[in-house]
Amino acid sequence: MWLINSSVGRKVVMSNTGASLVLFLLFHASMNLVAIISEEGYNMICEFLGANWYALVATAGLAGLVVLHILYAFILTVQNYRARGSQRYAVSANQKDVSWASKNMLALGIVVVLGIGLHLCNFWAKMQLVELQHMLGADVCHNALENATNGVLIIKNTFADPIYVVLYIVWLAAIWFHLTHGVWSALHTMGWNNNTWMPRVKCISNIVATLVVLMFAAVVVFYFAASFCAGC
Repeated sequence: MWLINSSVGRKVVMSNTGASLVLFLLFHASMNLVAIISEEGYNMICEFLGANWYALVATAGLAGLVVLHILYAFILTVQNYRARGSQRYAVSANQKDVSWASKNMLALGIVVVLGIGLHLCNFWAKMQLVELQHMLGADVCHNALENATNGVLIIKNTFADPIYVVLYIVWLAAIWFHLTHGVWSALHTMGWNNNTWMPRVKCISNIVATLVVLMFAAVVVFYFAASFCAGC
């Protein structure tokens, strides 16, 4: 199958899974902004996206996209590493036509994956997973079940801790660099790679990455500032 055996096919999979994940990030970041505008509205969204069948199907699909993206990223990295052979050490670190992000996508990807793990532990494990365990008949703490749809409370508790704030900011910085190259690379693979579109594609990549990261960061900073002011 060419999507697996062909280098072009693997890049197509990477591009399409990446584009789908970017759309999810835009949705997720927009949803998070509601927590700043209306705490009640945000909790209603959390309840709507709890352990309901449609939310569980979407979660499974999202997990599949993430796994595919990571798997193909690893395959392409190994493929590129082997293709360069003895020349890989001869590549200049100061190439003007190669961005810092493109040369460090593996490291950035690792930071992004670690951040996803942290995010799942801080939010998904305390929300949808708790409801799912309850639905399956597992013993769940009453307070944990009661707070499973109280997303604002979980956000407040998480970002009251400066350590989590720093970790999330580092994670978001890695996401920004990853997206600035990733969105450009995806559009390039899809054919937007002529001289007319190339500058536009790079601009689009930067705008999308900045928009996503600023929306996520706004929630982190807002609730950290609120917690700090409350403690004064």
